[in-house]
Amino acid sequence: MSSLEINNSCFSLETKSPSSHQSVEDSASEPLGKDVDDVQEKSKDIIQFTAKKLSVGEVSQLVVSPLCGAVSLFVGTTRNNFEGKKVISLEYEAYLPMAENEIRKICNDIRQKWPVRHIAVFHRLGLVPVSEASTVIAVSSAHRAASLEAVSYAIDSLKAKVPIWKKEIYEESTSSWKRNKECFWAADD
Repeated sequence: MSSLEINNSCFSLETKSPSSHQSVEDSASEPLGKDVDDVQEKSKDIIQFTAKKLSVGEVSQLVVSPLCGAVSLFVGTTRNNFEGKKVISLEYEAYLPMAENEIRKICNDIRQKWPVRHIAVFHRLGLVPVSEASTVIAVSSAHRAASLEAVSYAIDSLKAKVPIWKKEIYEESTSSWKRNKECFWAADD
């Protein structure tokens, strides 16, 4: 069982609006002053929901390890169109206690399936303009196959299991909450 640290709450209880960010991370250790061959490093899972712009480089750096030869990434961005409509932004909401718990389960599933070192799952909340990242997933492993497969599994599982809702905001001053077709609780039409 890993020890988890939870930082600032992303939502105030009164307003349910994004404040700063929420991060969940288990502890990792790397002795200082040791050779690379002597490094003993605990695996870590870093989960964060934030209203702030995501930095792909920063998320990627969180999973870098001297024990790994691969860092694989998935970056989901806001596209400018959907079914002929011009999209100007997306808006995300999440039920944070359940979302964090589901992502922790996904991280545990990944660790059961592939030999990975570190996992980072970051998701934006609130408004996300066109071309900005809404999701960044990074996984490190000794070899590329494990991290590539783990990243694919992570985004597919996130979309299917994690209670995150997306609203598309269109240029015509209209908007539409989008049903996630991959989500297991979505009803068939």
